[in-house]
Amino acid sequence: MRKDILIGAFIVLLIAVVFSGTKIQTVEEYYLTHIDDITEDSETVFISIDVSTILDNWEALDSGLQSPKYVPEDGIILTKTEYVLRPNDTVFDILQRTVRHHQIHMEYQGANENIYNSVYIQGINHLYEFSAGPLSGWMYAVNGEFPDSGVGKHKLEDGDVIEFRYTCDLGRDLGHDL
Repeated sequence: MRKDILIGAFIVLLIAVVFSGTKIQTVEEYYLTHIDDITEDSETVFISIDVSTILDNWEALDSGLQSPKYVPEDGIILTKTEYVLRPNDTVFDILQRTVRHHQIHMEYQGANENIYNSVYIQGINHLYEFSAGPLSGWMYAVNGEFPDSGVGKHKLEDGDVIEFRYTCDLGRDLGHDL
């Protein structure tokens, strides 16, 4: 008897959900449809992801990654794309929204997991530190400058341009001298 009541209640609940217009979405569908709409009053930032330095260092790239799936023929994983800037957004916040929206793989180490107390980007699009040699990894620039702070600490302002770029030579191939 009790089992029949539970089954009946579940069926009624299921029918109520279906007829109430509730749209059930996967996580991917949610992130693809719930990106902020840009209006003329919106503060915005731009972001791009570039691995073109790997094209000049192809022989150093792990053989399993030598594919357009990981390194596009033009070296651009994401062209300059505009996102709404929310209050207190950091570079990491925008990168997270970007990779979710475009379904780009990203792996990172949390701020509480390293001595720098900041988020560390380990890999984007399956390209990690050392994937293209002992001096390779991810760097970021804001408005053409390489900040001294981690991605989770760098707060953004309206109009900022974020570039995530893969280096094969500790940033020297990106014009950054240590």
